Amino acid sequence: MNPNEHALTRFYTAFAALDADTMASCYAEEATFDDPAFSLKGKRDIAGMWRMLCAATLAKNRADWRLEFSDVHADDSSGQVHWEAHYRFSVSNRPVHNRVEADFTFTPDGLIASHTDRFDFWRWSRQALGMGGWVLGWAPFFQKQVRVQTHAALAHYLAKHP
Repeated sequence: MNPNEHALTRFYTAFAALDADTMASCYAEEATFDDPAFSLKGKRDIAGMWRMLCAATLAKNRADWRLEFSDVHADDSSGQVHWEAHYRFSVSNRPVHNRVEADFTFTPDGLIASHTDRFDFWRWSRQALGMGGWVLGWAPFFQKQVRVQTHAALAHYLAKHP
């Protein structure tokens, strides 16, 4: 296993344990993160997102949390991981099984420079939001609204936890 594969294994092992501080330590200061719910720049915001999400799961639904990862591949500059999360969405308390493909780039010193998670947003929204997600989850305006809400939640969290 090369050093970047070790870094990804460390990251996802911490994620499975809901250890946001270890996850945050894997990112470079100028890192970027993108998925259907967030588009973030900088370690502060990325770390804040992971801390917010892990804290919500630890506070409300720890017993339902499970993360598995596989197909960890990396070279000197990039990597990929398949991961699956089982949890209860904190807003609706509905069970979710999210399947994610993650792509990474790394700095020369082995920190995550960019992280992109891809998953079927409509599938996720049907599980997390029920009928509303079923009816609207495919629509770009709905996806944009979710991004607005997640960014507002993160801003609120960061204001309370600088």
